Amino acid sequence: MKYIGKKLAAMLITLLCISFLVYLAFDMIPGDAALSALGTDATPESLAALREQLGLDRPFIERYLEWLFAFIRGDYGMSYKYHMPVADMIVPKLPITVIMAVISFFMMVVIALPIGIYTAKHNGRWADRLIMAVNQVVMAVPHFFMGILITYFFGLVLKLFTPGGFVSYEKDVAGFFAYIIFPCIAIALPKVAMSVKLLRSSCIEEAKKDYVRTAYSKGNDTNKVLYRHVLKNAMIPVITLWGMTLADMLVGSIVIEQVFNIPGIGRILLTSISYRDYPVVEAIIILIAFVVIVANFCVDVIYQLVDPRISIHE
Repeated sequence: MKYIGKKLAAMLITLLCISFLVYLAFDMIPGDAALSALGTDATPESLAALREQLGLDRPFIERYLEWLFAFIRGDYGMSYKYHMPVADMIVPKLPITVIMAVISFFMMVVIALPIGIYTAKHNGRWADRLIMAVNQVVMAVPHFFMGILITYFFGLVLKLFTPGGFVSYEKDVAGFFAYIIFPCIAIALPKVAMSVKLLRSSCIEEAKKDYVRTAYSKGNDTNKVLYRHVLKNAMIPVITLWGMTLADMLVGSIVIEQVFNIPGIGRILLTSISYRDYPVVEAIIILIAFVVIVANFCVDVIYQLVDPRISIHE
């Protein structure tokens, strides 16, 4: 419990520091949010009135603390551009991005585990070499380009889906999942390749250790040694990677939404950046940071459960 308590305290402090740095960064960026909202034809009086309305004329610390306490209560502020609550803009779109990230994550786990174990068991054979060659190519392809390739092959060639024909889950649940499965593949595949490579190398490294030879000397066959001994220890670095990957998949979902014309928070983020709509951008970045930090916290907890020795050294 002491270990978890320390990690929880560190998570909260990290979130607080990130919120401060994000708010400070947008406060220091050159430009005028009031001018972006009203346009270049606005009079000095109207610009001054809007700056006062938005609170831009007050000291930085005062604005930050007011924003922070409101954010904790679930009030993300008002959009400079659209003059509506930021929460009303983000919350309806957030489930789409989160669902894509979660599906991509589970696809990665389901695909990477058996392939990683298979290549480790058949290390050096032709099948292992072929898989690792393909794996290396897939690992080097970024999300957006993978999305373009999948759109072309599955959408235009095989016609398994209509590119740009997104269907809302509120209208057609089956149609929604039938469409987003393809962007999820684009997000998952590079991470599958990374996981396979790490799991394979970790299993091979663990197989060289003394406890494995001891397990074989007791009459255990290869499968028993692999699944009862090697895999448990080999999964520790893989779990760490998966914790970082879950957060990265959320960012990947935001990127890939542009390729597949999906109305998630990615489109809102890009539009808000172009309009200097800082309350919207800040809210989205803080939410992403929250997911990243919580994912890492969960990994730390799982890591300690897998290897209790960690709490001794913390």
